[in-house]
Amino acid sequence: MHVVALVPAAGMGKRMAAGINKQYLMLGGKPILAHTLAVFEAAPFVNEVYVIVPEDEISYCRENVVECYGFRKVCGIVAGGKERQQSVYNGLRAAAGLNGDDLVIIHDGVRPFVPLDVLERSLEVALLHDGALAAVPVKDTIKTVTDGVVTGTPRREDLWLAQTPQTFRYAAIREAHDRADHDGYLGTDDASLIERLGKKVHIVMGDYRNIKITTPEDMLLAEAFLKEAGKGQRFEG
Repeated sequence: MHVVALVPAAGMGKRMAAGINKQYLMLGGKPILAHTLAVFEAAPFVNEVYVIVPEDEISYCRENVVECYGFRKVCGIVAGGKERQQSVYNGLRAAAGLNGDDLVIIHDGVRPFVPLDVLERSLEVALLHDGALAAVPVKDTIKTVTDGVVTGTPRREDLWLAQTPQTFRYAAIREAHDRADHDGYLGTDDASLIERLGKKVHIVMGDYRNIKITTPEDMLLAEAFLKEAGKGQRFEG
């Protein structure tokens, strides 16, 4: 069995308002994306990594992240699309040499604090089911709202915050993306594309520190996590 990681990092980072795309912002003296790729470089169960970035950043990513930090598992840097879903689809097509039963881990390039054990559990679950989704239970009460008026209060026990990694057999996730592309359907994540085929995605307990760095406030939190890691707490990045 071959395990490939797709790391989409093609976002423009408009909410960060930093003058540089968020995946290249420096965190602890190294780009966020480099921290994320370091997790996969250290994972013994991952064979190859494809990084997906804007087309005009391919050379920059190769020189300033992949080559600069010596990521040997990165076998391709793929041009992303307008939407994240299109970027992942490009990554799947770049990895077209995989067998149907090979596993694909899809993980956001700006989630640098994913623990290795979450990656490993996601593989174990994906081997047994249609897919695996890392997620954590919500902590707050959630309201449904229409025109500024509360219309309902879902049971908190039923609500989870979706994260990545999201892991699937290659044949299943390729079919899901092929179908979505054919139908012109745009989902909110890769798991949603599997779900619309009637397949069941199983939850893997994620980690509340597995944040997606999107805003300046997220950077403050990430710096705090990194500082704590420097005091002896676990961090694989």
